[in-house]
Amino acid sequence: MLRAYLEVIRIRFLMMLAYRVNYYSGIVIYSINIGVYYFLWMAIYGEQSSLQGLSAVQMATYIAISWMARAFYFNNLDREIAQEIRDGTVAIQLIRPYQYLLVKACQGLGEGIFRLFLFSIPGMIVVSLIFPIQLPSIGTVWLTFALSLLLGFIVNVELNLITGLLAFFILNNQGMIRAKRVMVDLLSGLFIPISFYPLWAQTILNYLPFQAISYLPSIILVKGLGGDELTQALLIQLVWCFVLLIPISLIWRKSRKALVVQGG
Repeated sequence: MLRAYLEVIRIRFLMMLAYRVNYYSGIVIYSINIGVYYFLWMAIYGEQSSLQGLSAVQMATYIAISWMARAFYFNNLDREIAQEIRDGTVAIQLIRPYQYLLVKACQGLGEGIFRLFLFSIPGMIVVSLIFPIQLPSIGTVWLTFALSLLLGFIVNVELNLITGLLAFFILNNQGMIRAKRVMVDLLSGLFIPISFYPLWAQTILNYLPFQAISYLPSIILVKGLGGDELTQALLIQLVWCFVLLIPISLIWRKSRKALVVQGG
């Protein structure tokens, strides 16, 4: 069975490879986004060497890392699931000898691996030649970042699964999908590091899963977190990976019953 899921990952990777020109152009678009936010934040810093514990160079690095990390964890699983529910093809998926949600997660991973090697890494090389960023040279920092990025990917996939499955109960959840995407980009620290939010907002965000997607992986790499800080960051991500399985399981059980009723 494991072999079947690995094949799903491989097939999605090859499918993405067929449209690789789009991702090469995406590197340019992401570089432009990074440039816009870089000059915006440098204007905010002005003559100040540090803000909220981040130096100007660290902020430039944070911007580049967070945007290139987004290329890895971003996917359209929520739209795919919603579309399959609307056109009824999900019924065919359910009678096949595999776990539907696990297949979707594997498809997202195949897409993420493609984006990592053909988008994020080449994009990071291009950006590092244009903007004054400072990447760590210590291998252990990169390893912990890779682990944290994978956990952030899992959290984002789980949020996409939840949003997509809600199409069972909402006739058209496209607005919800768009709202979720905006919330992830805004509240995960992609545009503004969470440490820059007011204290009351930081307190609220500490109880939400969004920081586990982008902010924590990026700050682990930028600041080279270690010791208790690193353990706490990874633990937060790991906890959300398991906590989000609860609503996924509940929605999935109820949605399958709803599908049976509709089919009857």
